[in-house]
Amino acid sequence: MDTFEDSPVGQSQVTSQRKKCGYDSQTGIYHSLTQLGNGNKIPTEANLDTATFVLSQFPQLDQADSKVALIDSATGQRVTYAQLKRSIYSLAYGLYHGLGVRKDDVVFVLSPNSTLYPTICLAVLLVGGVLTTANPLNTESEIAKQVLDSGATLAIADPNELHKLVLTKVPTLLTCRSLNGDEFSVEELIECCEPTELPETRSTQSDTAAILYSSGTTGVSKGVILTHSNFISIMTILKWSVDKTSAINDVFLCFIPMFHIYGLVFFALGLFSSGTTTVIMRRFDFQGMLEAIQTHKVNNIPAVPPVILNLVKHNGSGYDLSSLRRVGSGAAPLSKELVGRFRAKFPWVALRPGYGLTESCGAATVFIDNEQAKAHHAGSGTLLPTFCAKVVDFETGIAMPPYKEGELWLKSPAVMKGYLKNEEATAATIDSDGWLKTGDLCYIDEDGCLYIVDRIKELIKHNGYQVAPAQLESVLLSHPEILDAAVIPLEDEESGEVPMAYVVRAAGSELDEHQVIQFVAKQVAPFKKVKKVSFINVIPKSAAGKILRKDLVAQSKQYVKSKL
Repeated sequence: MDTFEDSPVGQSQVTSQRKKCGYDSQTGIYHSLTQLGNGNKIPTEANLDTATFVLSQFPQLDQADSKVALIDSATGQRVTYAQLKRSIYSLAYGLYHGLGVRKDDVVFVLSPNSTLYPTICLAVLLVGGVLTTANPLNTESEIAKQVLDSGATLAIADPNELHKLVLTKVPTLLTCRSLNGDEFSVEELIECCEPTELPETRSTQSDTAAILYSSGTTGVSKGVILTHSNFISIMTILKWSVDKTSAINDVFLCFIPMFHIYGLVFFALGLFSSGTTTVIMRRFDFQGMLEAIQTHKVNNIPAVPPVILNLVKHNGSGYDLSSLRRVGSGAAPLSKELVGRFRAKFPWVALRPGYGLTESCGAATVFIDNEQAKAHHAGSGTLLPTFCAKVVDFETGIAMPPYKEGELWLKSPAVMKGYLKNEEATAATIDSDGWLKTGDLCYIDEDGCLYIVDRIKELIKHNGYQVAPAQLESVLLSHPEILDAAVIPLEDEESGEVPMAYVVRAAGSELDEHQVIQFVAKQVAPFKKVKKVSFINVIPKSAAGKILRKDLVAQSKQYVKSKL
């Protein structure tokens, strides 16, 4: 029997739909509507590593001596591309000849952001080593577990974090000189080694480049294996994005931690391929960010939702932010209300939300065009070049058309190799055709724009209905007396689970539980109503800005006990 799609009219509409949103109704696959073009093709030669690729993109010699790559926001120290290149080769020489780092050796990096961080990463990769990075806030036991799991044979640590590595008994190199001078440092190794070419022992595109550990917000932390091919693919896309948005002469601000995939891809590796300048903050603080924007005339900030929220709440706090041209947002979705309020307060700034995860090397969708972003307030952008997507119904396994919700599946050269020493988790996350199952509930509209509804595992099951915490958080944040909020499931004998809200009140606010419940109830369906409210000073979040719901769930159990 012929279908509508088999008719000339049907075929015309299918073709039109494919051109507009990239959706192929025959396969259920959404394709990227943009191509890299001849100027930004992903290299295909097998014997190419990430560091060699990045270094090949550095400014030419006549520009490298004057072109600034990095600026320390605290000290004002400037590092040119020529200085950066010399430091990378000197450190690589020292790692190879002095410390015996060889191909596939895992190097554990424990440090806050610094102008040395990119040098460390690129030098390790240049000698064929494998990076594994960690949050300096991690405990000694968490660090010991990662060192053991990753198989690290050398650690590079900030002097203030050295004590956390004692239990691991792994040889440790400090990032910078310590006051007692007992330990050797990266700084000293760079100074005493010549920037000499290394033996031909470098990695290939198929080799492992990094083992990055997820934040563990929804389960046990796993080591994500990323290859040189993954990094080279995503950095080629980043270079294309910089070219496409005419951001090559922008000054970027880095407060995103470089141990996280977002900061690693952008600031420790990728932006050097475009010859941009980056101002580096050691750690994030809101006032310090505003001062850095004003002092260094920052144009471009890759950010996270809490930063966007603070900018809206505090309206710049009297600092001159007129140099800002673009603010990106990743790690978690932005609500429609927050996007609207940001654009109202900063109308000259292009707000460009995106979506990515560690398993996709930090990216998948973004808004390149500001007018497109304005037309899709709650969207997370369209598929980047090389990416395909499916929206899969998690009960039937059927790929869904535009506007139908399901789990987001991704395919791209940037998708991870798998999870370290965990074949079961790898098989559950990447299917036999190479599709990455993200665990995110989403839909894609008629323009190919992605909308993230929530994490599938975080959906609240109330009387058989599924309630998305992100929707309720968006409603809560629209209240003028609420600075921040998070919603979690609270066990309930009758309905299974009910939504519970944790709320941070504005200074001087006397908002109470009943008022919050009523505020939300007026704006959502009955089954989505918040049933309990607890007021706290701060919402616990990961370094990437994701709400640590598991911490709040544990806290909620104490809340229930206190009410008994």
